[in-house]
Amino acid sequence: MIVVAGEALIDLVPQEADRGADRQADRGAGLPALAPRLGGGPYNTAVALGRLGSPVAFCSRVSRDAFGEALLDGLRAAGVELSYVQRGPEPTTLAVASIGADGSAGYSFYVEGTADRLFSAPDRLPDGVRAMSFGTCSLVLEPGASAYEELLRRAAAGGVFTALDPNVRAVLIPDADAYRARFKSWLPSVSLLKLSQEDADWLGGTPREWLASGPPAVVVTRGGDGLWLYTRDGIELRVPGEPVDVVDTIGAGDTVNAALLHGLAARDALSADAVAGLGTEAWTEVLRFAARAAAVTCSRAGAEPPYAAELG
Repeated sequence: MIVVAGEALIDLVPQEADRGADRQADRGAGLPALAPRLGGGPYNTAVALGRLGSPVAFCSRVSRDAFGEALLDGLRAAGVELSYVQRGPEPTTLAVASIGADGSAGYSFYVEGTADRLFSAPDRLPDGVRAMSFGTCSLVLEPGASAYEELLRRAAAGGVFTALDPNVRAVLIPDADAYRARFKSWLPSVSLLKLSQEDADWLGGTPREWLASGPPAVVVTRGGDGLWLYTRDGIELRVPGEPVDVVDTIGAGDTVNAALLHGLAARDALSADAVAGLGTEAWTEVLRFAARAAAVTCSRAGAEPPYAAELG
């Protein structure tokens, strides 16, 4: 089983409905209508893994409010195991998305006193866990961030394959230098580092420097330019993106996380040694699969990762 640890939240996504002449009479003229969508980087990764057919569990703290119930319903529908989900009376985190002309998404967040940031690490890891995935807001917002960090280090120390996607949300990071130092401290506990080129530029450093710090493989996503892979054994691959009419990019990186883990699991490569031993052909297949999966997500509004049947 793959366990995904991190936040679940609600994305408020702009809609393009045109209300015609009545719009000017509305006091909200000029403000986009916002539709709630289930989201959060780790949440999307868990849903994507479930849709691809991987045995997966979600480890988080979710509100008991209506949004929290909807989030759990989405996980159930994807076949995600929920026994490691904590519940709380606090509200659900909200992320207000803005969509650029190219479909890229930016966010503002409402996180004070929300349920997911009050996560506490479980006493033990789930039985039969083969890999754990971490990232995004959950590794920034205290006190939960320290609990997730503890879980990451404990999993790695126990020989569990660990994947990290920092998915940087700079607006939530009060001290950039402190976060960059913290990121570097995680690398010895990471088996697979995946990050966007934007994240890489913000964090500083190079794939080779990150490889030297711990993970045997680093995948950098570059939007329409595809995925670039670097391994400790010297493999460098560039797989192009799949052509697609982009609606928005919400959830695309999370879909890549899931597709990489699913592809590695299919090759019995969920260990640091196995990842280090993968050759160029196997890595090319895994990366192309991830690119196809991300393209499907980009073709739809909000984070709607594909099902296995959609990828052939």
